[in-house]
Amino acid sequence: QVQLVESGGGLVQPGGSLRLSCGASGMKFNTLAMGWHRQAPGKQREWVASIRSGGSTTYADSVSGRFTISRDNAKNTVYLQMSTLKPEDTAVYYCAAGRWLSGENKARFDYYGQGTQVTVSS
Repeated sequence: QVQLVESGGGLVQPGGSLRLSCGASGMKFNTLAMGWHRQAPGKQREWVASIRSGGSTTYADSVSGRFTISRDNAKNTVYLQMSTLKPEDTAVYYCAAGRWLSGENKARFDYYGQGTQVTVSS
């Protein structure tokens, strides 16, 4: 049974940092593309970042240069380091697992976690 469990969310002031973690089980973690998505109140869920099994990364323009996605295949864990946080980063953040579509140069995500709340406010 595939399971993704996020942790690390919370309340942080603008300009601050936060690191999210996502533990995966029930899958061949080191063969999968992993990613993070987010959903703000009243908005659709949006893609934030992806990391391929080999470690290459891609980011949404809105977070590029501020967020860093990484993975530890020995621990079946993916991370999202968030820096210089802004109020507009406030959202529920979801971990996702799937496979890389080479022809489209993007991941297709089949599994999502339950999410962790990130609130950026003074």
